[in-house]
Amino acid sequence: MTVLADEPAAPAECVNRWQQALSRAFARVEVAVPDPAAWTASLSTHRLGALQITDETSGPATVLRSTGSVAADPRRHVLARLQLEGTVHVSQDDRSAELPPGSLTFLDLGRAFRIAVPVPQCARTLMVPRPLLGLDENALRQFTATRVDPGDGDANALLLPLLTGIGREISGVAVPVQDHLARTAADLLAVLAADHAARLVPGTRPPTQSLFDRITASVEASLSDPDLSPQVIADQNGVSLRYLHQLFQRQGSTVSGWIRGRRLDAAHQELARPDAARREISAVAARWGFTNASHFSRAFREAYGMSPIQWRGQARGRPGP
Repeated sequence: MTVLADEPAAPAECVNRWQQALSRAFARVEVAVPDPAAWTASLSTHRLGALQITDETSGPATVLRSTGSVAADPRRHVLARLQLEGTVHVSQDDRSAELPPGSLTFLDLGRAFRIAVPVPQCARTLMVPRPLLGLDENALRQFTATRVDPGDGDANALLLPLLTGIGREISGVAVPVQDHLARTAADLLAVLAADHAARLVPGTRPPTQSLFDRITASVEASLSDPDLSPQVIADQNGVSLRYLHQLFQRQGSTVSGWIRGRRLDAAHQELARPDAARREISAVAARWGFTNASHFSRAFREAYGMSPIQWRGQARGRPGP
């Protein structure tokens, strides 16, 4: 996805376009710009399996992920923001940090945060599902919005330049190589996060996530893709199709059954939200990878004992039709 917010348009429209671009790339945010008339920005995003890499440039602005935005769009990925040019200020969980060029910070989409951009800047953000970092909730809450510098230990000095190089080159290589680089980048982020957390949070252990956990985390990030299949998942995670099926069988499930269950659970949660009354059932189904609304309704009834419409009505405190 590539979005240019510096195309000719009224100043207010440029800011609105930028807010929509950031919200599509990451999660719902609110944007304020001090001087819309003299402001430009651009954004380019590449989705590679469970990893998303986004390059952005912008003029001075404030980006806010409020508690209301979190409630309305409850994505729970983690952002690793690598500052390339310009200095910005980030805050989350009653902490704040200044990010000069070359530094990195982690932000959790599951909680409110703020990014203040006082000067024109350029940044590269890697977005991954929480489980891929392999850290518990306590550790994650204690090191977001803290600065990671290349000089803060051997791991940082080695890994930050590698992440920078992978993010810069990944879009220009062949697709099979992209998949391998994406997995490598996710692994580097997990190691970097674990090392950073271990220095800030006593008792934090390195990630020991199983292959099954890593695969299911990558699938969670792709539930909305109607073309998601066992073969696609196997290719993205560098395992054979046969071995993928064996991993799920050991957990007492099948690949397709696990995907369907997670999609239904996600739709079930979305339909229970207060604003679900304004959404078409077919739109919710499509959002979670169901291309056939009738099939979705049958699967939903089998799983929960009622139709999606009945569940939405019950969740809002009134009986369904």
